[in-house]
Amino acid sequence: MADKISLATVWLDGCSGCHMSFLDLDERLIELGTRADLVFSPLVDHKEFPELVDVTLVEGGVASADDLAKLRKVRAHSRIVVAFGDCAITANVPGMRNPFGKKAVLDRAYIENVDENPMHPNEVVPDLLDPIRPVQYYVPIDAFLPGCPPSADEIWHCVTALLDGRVDDASGAARFGR
Repeated sequence: MADKISLATVWLDGCSGCHMSFLDLDERLIELGTRADLVFSPLVDHKEFPELVDVTLVEGGVASADDLAKLRKVRAHSRIVVAFGDCAITANVPGMRNPFGKKAVLDRAYIENVDENPMHPNEVVPDLLDPIRPVQYYVPIDAFLPGCPPSADEIWHCVTALLDGRVDDASGAARFGR
């Protein structure tokens, strides 16, 4: 039997619903484990993104400089990158701050809604991008898995198709799900 392929999942700005749906694969996770090694994910304890990953699922919109750096690293070190869920594909829920702009959101959170010591943070909170964008705005994406979140069945279909080497759209990108 050939070596297992490497699989990673990454969480940018979003609710983690796509990762929760991934866990809803239930007993299929055992089968997936026979075909792939989960080498990086918020679901496992690896701290650094590996040098080369076969398939990476990216959840969330690109909302901060940290998100953008992580996404660029993922793209540089992944053979196939999947925009995982509607936030990755359209910026969806995180993008709801776009009409207000970064300054208004920071003012509301750190100036208007506090009783003591109102100020914008200068540590811990990453530099926000304005506006929040979907992942394909910044890097090429090989496949799209829509849904908020995609169902476990749709995730299974996508991941097993990619494990089988079936990225079968003439444009070079595939769309999975309904």
